[in-house]
Amino acid sequence: MRQFDTIVIGAGPGGYQVAAGLAAAGESVALVERDRVGGTCLNRGCIPTKCLAASADVLRACRRAGEFGVGCPDVTLDYDAARRRMEAVVDTLRQGIATQLRGVELIASEAALRPGMQVHTSDGDVLQARRRIVIATGSCPAPLRAEGGRYAVDSTAALSLERLPASAVIVGGGVIGMELASIWHAMGVKVTVLEYCREILPGIDAEVAKRLRMTMTRRGMEIVTGAEVTAISPEGRVSYTTRKGAAEVCGETVVASVGRRPVIPDGCGECGVELDARGYIRVDSDMRTSAVGIYAIGDVNGLSLLAHSAEAQAHVVIHGDAAWFDSRVVPAVVFTHPEVAQVGIVGDDADVVTVKRMFGANGKALAMGEGEGFVKLSCDRADGTVMAAAIIGPHASDLVAEATMLVADKVPYTDIPRRYIHAHPTLSEIFI
Repeated sequence: MRQFDTIVIGAGPGGYQVAAGLAAAGESVALVERDRVGGTCLNRGCIPTKCLAASADVLRACRRAGEFGVGCPDVTLDYDAARRRMEAVVDTLRQGIATQLRGVELIASEAALRPGMQVHTSDGDVLQARRRIVIATGSCPAPLRAEGGRYAVDSTAALSLERLPASAVIVGGGVIGMELASIWHAMGVKVTVLEYCREILPGIDAEVAKRLRMTMTRRGMEIVTGAEVTAISPEGRVSYTTRKGAAEVCGETVVASVGRRPVIPDGCGECGVELDARGYIRVDSDMRTSAVGIYAIGDVNGLSLLAHSAEAQAHVVIHGDAAWFDSRVVPAVVFTHPEVAQVGIVGDDADVVTVKRMFGANGKALAMGEGEGFVKLSCDRADGTVMAAAIIGPHASDLVAEATMLVADKVPYTDIPRRYIHAHPTLSEIFI
């Protein structure tokens, strides 16, 4: 048996951050990872998707070059080259993480919890934590529960395809499904999205989600909401029902993007780690589980399935300060075209006044040829403080940082121009 101050299970955004942070503070730390460091976000999610989204954006820009007086004939896509670039970016970032983990013992193995603050690896190692065990095992794609669901590939497999399909049916219009749909559609794939809910992007501001759906539909993508998939054939024929009745659509590739589920290490129950009704590990504000000395951060606790949330929760553990993570001010971003972002929570009983600013009136947006979309601020009617923000338009993923500070600091909307001078012409002027 080998002893460490802290044992971390999972080397995703939360796991490697907490391991590096505690090691830097002088603790002995073991980090057990069964796959590659970086987790889903770096290897199979956020970064690969954004690399392909960047390629799609360049394609769109080339196709519109004539609007800017630029000749750009014979625009083609070399998907293999785009994938090689994606892999190179991922490799570079993975090497950067390895640098951060100097001083951490990285163990490539499967891990299981055992009583007595022990972690057993699939290679036969027995590790014991003197101070804490941190579970950071993340999540994985949820299965499509429909007849023939096995004929659909998940998002991980979709990103690993060596060539693009001519057509695709994406089951699920959430964040992952809509990002993939936006990328593939720009790259020439005939895309159909089937979403079970009444609108795409459940959890995102309804007006913003509707605007995105209308924009994508106008560009030629087929999006069906209120669609329940009932069966998938080996040939890619997808049967579904809506209020209008039964229908079918075919695709060379069918992608299941119907949410994610937590990856729970073996032995949690034996060690007294309780799960909530959804199957996630239950934690308090300090990320402590029901078992003394055992913490859980990131997707596995279900508080917020976002990489930056996992990193914030890692700092809760490192610093012993729950203030590092406030779920009310966690920004969410959808890297479609146009981008979508939001932050903040407005209660059902809140008395709210809405302030909307259009990109069509923003000089920088018009100069870029990106005048579509808006910023919507939900403000307390009594004192004008910004409670939430929703954005659809150019660089929404960057603009949401300012919106997050407005929400976190409870800034009255009318005080924004007085407190903050915005450079002109910039997209950030949209807030004043």
